[in-house]
Amino acid sequence: MKILLVLTSHAQLGDTGEKTGFWLEELAAPYYAFSDAGAQLTLASPNGGQPPLDPKSNEPDFQTDATRRFEADSVATHALANTLKLSDMSSAEFDAVFYPGGHGPLWDLTEDAASIALIERAIAAGKPVAAVCHAPAVLRHVKGNDGQPLVAGKAVTGFSNSEEEAVGLTQVVPFLVEDMLKAQGGHYSKTADWQVHVVTDGLLITGQNPASSEATAHALLKLLA
Repeated sequence: MKILLVLTSHAQLGDTGEKTGFWLEELAAPYYAFSDAGAQLTLASPNGGQPPLDPKSNEPDFQTDATRRFEADSVATHALANTLKLSDMSSAEFDAVFYPGGHGPLWDLTEDAASIALIERAIAAGKPVAAVCHAPAVLRHVKGNDGQPLVAGKAVTGFSNSEEEAVGLTQVVPFLVEDMLKAQGGHYSKTADWQVHVVTDGLLITGQNPASSEATAHALLKLLA
């Protein structure tokens, strides 16, 4: 079982002067859900090398058993520091693709031709794709086999407008994940802010927020089983 984890290379939070990137928990929890299940993991990003970590996700309030385990794991941190270039990846080499969130993907992965092609080819080949929190943003320009938006007519979730408002970034982000998924024809659902919510529709799995990261990974493992 081979799973590709795709991380952002984008580090700037709009024009705020603050940093962003990927959210640590959304990588760490799935990383161990997969590796503990015996999966072989590959990490990639648009630029390759060390992806930017959202500094807020490293604050004490957001630490979990998984993040602490990851930070102490030399194999995991080495893989993170040396992500492969996304443009060199082929969906044919993997059984599934997983996208951790953080605000970074809103800027780069959403528009990344290699990412879009990777998802389209994976789905066309009958391989599942999962994305959590802000990462469902990567589906914005992805088309299904019928040429329509991949999310059109599908049950989906992702970071909610109310959650974006709660973190005070509604006016900073290039678009709101909830609004985009609805605009693309997705049947968007959500639960209360910061609670676990995961939706599976065919080969597409989406999770609402950081709390949903581990459950999203387990939903992907269930499909692979």
